[in-house]
Amino acid sequence: MYISLTGLKPNGFISYLRFWVLAIPSFRQAQTAEGNLHCEVKKMHEYQCTITAWESRELMLTYLRSGAHLKAMKVFKQIATGPTYGYESETIPTWDEAYALLTEKGKMH
Repeated sequence: MYISLTGLKPNGFISYLRFWVLAIPSFRQAQTAEGNLHCEVKKMHEYQCTITAWESRELMLTYLRSGAHLKAMKVFKQIATGPTYGYESETIPTWDEAYALLTEKGKMH
């Protein structure tokens, strides 16, 4: 299974509002996307984090490049910063494990 981790930090109050306007539809899209096995969101430290698990990396990329998520990605650099990390695994990480992976191995955007 493919695990995708994100940690996003809005750039200020207005960006925080814009972030949520985009994040809620993106999260709903992920919940019903083909191949999605698990989808969670939680605030950790200063980041809004997600853990998603997918049947394959290809199905995660199909989600990533479509619908509400694509719309959010197009304005991401204007409203937020943060790390992302994806990897193959047999298990879904705990929140502590996910945050450690994001801070140690995540690519900053």
